[in-house]
Amino acid sequence: NRIETKIHNIVYRPWGWYVNIEGNDHSGYKVKKICVYKNKRLSLQSHKYRSEHWVIIKGSAKVQIGEYFHILHKNQSIYIPIGVLHRLENIGNELVELIETQIGEYLGEDDIIRYQDDFGRI
Repeated sequence: NRIETKIHNIVYRPWGWYVNIEGNDHSGYKVKKICVYKNKRLSLQSHKYRSEHWVIIKGSAKVQIGEYFHILHKNQSIYIPIGVLHRLENIGNELVELIETQIGEYLGEDDIIRYQDDFGRI
């Protein structure tokens, strides 16, 4: 009756993949390892119920938070408040890997409001 028999622990997306390390949609927190392929980026998005903390563990990323852009490298981090537009783009020659910690009352994948998306998911 293990959950791994029903849901694979690696979730693939057109931009890369993620693994849920700890927490669930209703635990108040969730920790994921995220990998973004070379020359790919996440959708420009916001969340109604959660904030996020990103720590880069490999590669170089351009991160948009609201109207501001930041270049982050290994061992650097950034905070995304609830409701703020954000996006991460891999700008280096290797994979970008990050640890994402979500904090909020609801952490489901359907709490993503997309504004722009390279893969037609709006």
